[in-house]
Amino acid sequence: MKVVGVSFKKTGKIYYYNPLDFDLEIGDKVIVSSNSCIEMGSVKTSIREIKEDEFDHDLNQIIRKADKDDLLKFEKNKKDAKEAVEICQKKAEKLGLNLHAIEAEFTFDRKKLLIYFSSNNRVDFRKLVKELASIYRNRIELRQIGVRDHAKLVSSVGICGQKCCCARFLNDFEPLSIKMAKEQDITLDPNKISGLCGRLMCCLSYENENYKIAKKAMPKVGEKIQTEDGIGVVVENNYVKEKCKIRVRIEEDDTEIEKSYCPKDIRRVVDK
Repeated sequence: MKVVGVSFKKTGKIYYYNPLDFDLEIGDKVIVSSNSCIEMGSVKTSIREIKEDEFDHDLNQIIRKADKDDLLKFEKNKKDAKEAVEICQKKAEKLGLNLHAIEAEFTFDRKKLLIYFSSNNRVDFRKLVKELASIYRNRIELRQIGVRDHAKLVSSVGICGQKCCCARFLNDFEPLSIKMAKEQDITLDPNKISGLCGRLMCCLSYENENYKIAKKAMPKVGEKIQTEDGIGVVVENNYVKEKCKIRVRIEEDDTEIEKSYCPKDIRRVVDK
């Protein structure tokens, strides 16, 4: 059967639909059914054929390609959603709720209003939901999010000078650990390895496997090495350039030099 990937956010999860006979290209806007609501999404993958047993559920179908009126309605929903954030925040403050409304979104058919908020505590927002429902006359869903999701929604700029990876292209968050920083010989200063969310930077995982491979191929710091200039000791490894800096004693004049070598041009000294 044929499938096409659709996402409802710029860097959101991709869901698969039956494209029927529509001629769809990446970037096209489409109207689909999702969780008992009608949504507008963007085509993220080309149409491809798969085996039917690759999915354990029936696929929803693309309802139609979005037209000019659909796009205008979508923009109005976005505008109204921004106002909903302000209204939600004012209502929350009036009720004495300790929360920060971040972003809101209407489903395309406006059957549901979803509001994302952050809070340091667990929040009982039942009264807030009732007040918002009386204003919008539809289903209200408040969803508390963590600091990483907060950074993704805010979409600010990281220390690298570019927009945060989570807001730019990451569809999901991978598990991160301080071991990754150690593996790459990065400073363990929290200010240097933490993102805007206060958690470890997502980019720590990008080259981690390459560093693991490079470390296996290169000698450890402090190891004795035979070079073309004599026997020396490894003082530093540059895993990006694949170079080993080795301090070598020159026997002829009893001096020491520090020089960089390629791993293929040196060999370990085995003590007898």
